[in-house]
Amino acid sequence: MSKVLIGALAGIGGTLAMTVVMRRLHRRLPPASQYPLPPREIVQETFPRASERVLRPLTMLSHFGYGAAAGALFALTAPGRGAAAGMAYGTGIWAASYLGWIPAVGILAPATQHPRDRNALMIAAHLVWGAVTALAVCELDRAEQSIFAAPNRGAAAGADVAGSEACHRTSRRS
Repeated sequence: MSKVLIGALAGIGGTLAMTVVMRRLHRRLPPASQYPLPPREIVQETFPRASERVLRPLTMLSHFGYGAAAGALFALTAPGRGAAAGMAYGTGIWAASYLGWIPAVGILAPATQHPRDRNALMIAAHLVWGAVTALAVCELDRAEQSIFAAPNRGAAAGADVAGSEACHRTSRRS
C-alpha cells in the first residue's frame, strides 16, 4: 500500500509540474492552436451538458487524478529507476492515451490528427511529468524509510544515502 501512496503523491507532484509546462507553452502556440488542451477537451467531451462551473474543477480533478493513478502504477512497476525511466514512462502514458484508449473509446481524435505544435507541447509536458514523478518516487521512498520510519538512526541513515545515490545514479550518467 505504501508504494501506491508514494506513487500517487509523486504523480500529483509530477502533474503539478506538467500543468505549469502546459500553461506556459500553451500561450506560446500559434493562435489557431490555442484551443483547450486535452485535459479540458476530454472532460468536455465526456460531460457535454456540464456547466462551466462544473467543468473547471472536474477538469482539474480528473487531470490530477489521472496523474496520481499513473504515478501509483509507476511506483509499483519501476521504483527507484530515475528520471530517464520516468521520462520513458511519461512518453508511454502519452502514446497509450492519445494514440490508444482515448481515440479508441471515441473521446478525441488520435494525436496524429492534431496540430504538430500541440503534440510537441503535450509530449514535453509528459516528459516533465515522468521525470518529476520518478524522482519524487525515489525521494518519497527514501523518506518513508528514514524520516517517516520508527527511530533507528544507523539503518535509516545508511538506507537513505544508498537509496538516494541509486535514484540519482540511474537518472544521470556522471
